[in-house]
Amino acid sequence: MLIRKPVEDVFEAISNPEITTRFWFSRSSGKLAPEKKVRWDWEMFGVGDTLTVKEYEENSRLLIEWESDPTIVEWRFEPRDDASTLVTISNWGFTGTCEEVLPQAVDSKGGYTMVLAGMKAWLEFGIELNLVRDQFPDGCSA
Repeated sequence: MLIRKPVEDVFEAISNPEITTRFWFSRSSGKLAPEKKVRWDWEMFGVGDTLTVKEYEENSRLLIEWESDPTIVEWRFEPRDDASTLVTISNWGFTGTCEEVLPQAVDSKGGYTMVLAGMKAWLEFGIELNLVRDQFPDGCSA
């Protein structure tokens, strides 16, 4: 997803919970940093998870591992000449048969696409779209 903001702003938006709570989770135990464990909560659904920052390259790359379903997520931030940033997310480590992994991967892609759309709207236009919250307005039945 191309976000029309400098790489420093985009990287800060995902690593600083004061910004990230505007478009993704509702509460965090702290800012992302090298080797740090952080808890993210989606209080509106009564769920949360802990992640570990495995690699942290400021304004360039984040590699995190989720605790509950040990998958790995890599965020790459590519600065562009026009002061915009291309954000690429890769997610791997799903377990199970092909029939079990495919729906997990598709769900993950949809979720991260929604997060990127919310981030873009917030950073470029200052609009809080509530995409995550409004996906399940009657609560999450996970």
